[in-house]
Amino acid sequence: MIKSHVYFMSNKNNTVIYIGVTRNLLKRVYQHKTKASISFTSTYNCSKLVYFEEYTDISLAITREKQLKAGNRKRKEDLINSKNPDWEDLSKGWLFQFK
Repeated sequence: MIKSHVYFMSNKNNTVIYIGVTRNLLKRVYQHKTKASISFTSTYNCSKLVYFEEYTDISLAITREKQLKAGNRKRKEDLINSKNPDWEDLSKGWLFQFK
């Protein structure tokens, strides 16, 4: 079964929140961290994974992503704080083995 994820990336000072959806969280976080492409996250230095949710159906993940993007900043912060109150990089210690 292929899992999908909705995830939040933030910058060092937690002033920016990026919300995305992916079928490969490890690879996608690696791409953000290495600034593999010129994008919102590379422009605003969003390299910390601060929140994610797992889904078994990509369409549910996409629906959730749209719901989260439509919310205000406070709701996003509250969601992050409920699981990760220190806004730590949840990918810290992950082994990134992509080339």
